[in-house]
Amino acid sequence: MARKTGSHSEITGPAVQRAAEKLFARHGFAAVSMRQIAAEVGVQAGALYNYTADKQSLLFDLMKTHLDELLAAWEETPKGDTATDRLEAFCRFHISYHLDRPDAVFIAYMELRNLEPDNFAVIEGLRKTYETTLEDILRAGKEAGEFTLPDTKLATLAVIAMLTGVTTWYRDDGRLSRDRVERIYWNMVRKAVAA
Repeated sequence: MARKTGSHSEITGPAVQRAAEKLFARHGFAAVSMRQIAAEVGVQAGALYNYTADKQSLLFDLMKTHLDELLAAWEETPKGDTATDRLEAFCRFHISYHLDRPDAVFIAYMELRNLEPDNFAVIEGLRKTYETTLEDILRAGKEAGEFTLPDTKLATLAVIAMLTGVTTWYRDDGRLSRDRVERIYWNMVRKAVAA
């Protein structure tokens, strides 16, 4: 296969990432070959190694980029003054951010098992940073008397699992708007923490 016309690092590099994300989400990391990724991009398989060391590095880069961007976007999100305000901001942010990235979310949760130990440690650290953000909100709300929780860590994991689940069923052309889904989920979370 000849080099694709107009193939440059600033074009092909991101195309490799998009193709890998799409294929990993659709077929699973283990089932996808570098040849398939190259075919999706329209380059020779050997050309991929100009953009990534190997398939493992590609998976790690996808996950790390997703989590780095998630954490940066949360930092930029207005949060309000009270723990209840911050919890609502977190719920709405999590749903909105993840609905725009279903493939990245799927990979971030389902392909952890395919990371080599050093890569897993980095990704797990970033995930814990995000989880701690929510746990800190819940802990502050409990201490302020805004929330009633027997275990903030368990509540953290339950809320994140519930919010993330939206990406598996939500469709923009479905019967509920994104805003309506955010409001319904916020009300469920609010009641779950007795806010």
